Amino acid sequence: MGIALLSGALVGVGVLFVVRGLFPPRPPLPVALARLSRTAPTVASGSVPAGWLSARVGATVAEALGALGVDFGSRRRDLAVTGRSLEAHVGAKVGVGAFGALLAPATAAVMAVGGVVLPAVVVFWAAVAGGAAGFAAPDLVLRGEAAERRAEFRQALSPFLDLAVIVLAGGGGIQTALERAAGAGDGWPQRRLRQALDDARTARSTPWAAMGRLGEELGVDELQELAASVALAGTEGARVRESLVAKAASLRAHELASAEADASQATEAMSVPVALLALGFIAFLAFPAVMAVLSVS
Repeated sequence: MGIALLSGALVGVGVLFVVRGLFPPRPPLPVALARLSRTAPTVASGSVPAGWLSARVGATVAEALGALGVDFGSRRRDLAVTGRSLEAHVGAKVGVGAFGALLAPATAAVMAVGGVVLPAVVVFWAAVAGGAAGFAAPDLVLRGEAAERRAEFRQALSPFLDLAVIVLAGGGGIQTALERAAGAGDGWPQRRLRQALDDARTARSTPWAAMGRLGEELGVDELQELAASVALAGTEGARVRESLVAKAASLRAHELASAEADASQATEAMSVPVALLALGFIAFLAFPAVMAVLSVS
């Protein structure tokens, strides 16, 4: 009995670690600000970078899957938004999948020590299911993080357009307005916009073409629509300013509607535990009466 309880406790702790690793809690605000202000550590020559084994395994597996015709097109956009490499992501999928596949045999071995022997077929299919779930879990986490990063980019796009309109109203050109607006912030959306505009100036291409390519790379449709509207407006200051003002207003309205929808969804989700608590309280009050009726009958 004691060994069975210990086995169940170990399995529960392992599942808890897996869940906390896949869905880590949000850090407090002081910790997040400290991470933003922290300088990047320098890597000494000859040292081994962190995650090199996962990257090498991921590169090998990604190359093999690519030879088999597996397309990573949709994941490449999510990886571009989150700033990860395809090799590291595939390596994480392999590692989590291997852990999920080994979890069932390890649990069966611990249970066998306690005197509970599971059939080999059950262990095999549990290992297959665990490996498949572990291999797919990093994709779900990546998709959620990419959605959050895209939402952050959309939120930063509206003030970016407002600053560009102010510079245009002061007599600046479209290139100068976009560069000054992108240089007004230190977030990752502003850094990506500055990089895209710098590449456009180096390649002697239009800034809206660079923003369109950036929107396609990151999967941000609003940025592609902005680039298309500015391209239609041309280089005339008044028409470009009107186009940017209209797009900024549209983005603000969309963000406001999205925030209201999220708040409404959160409010509805909060009613579920209250309803369950009320149902449990009613069951607690009705239990003595029901038992009394059953005992009499």
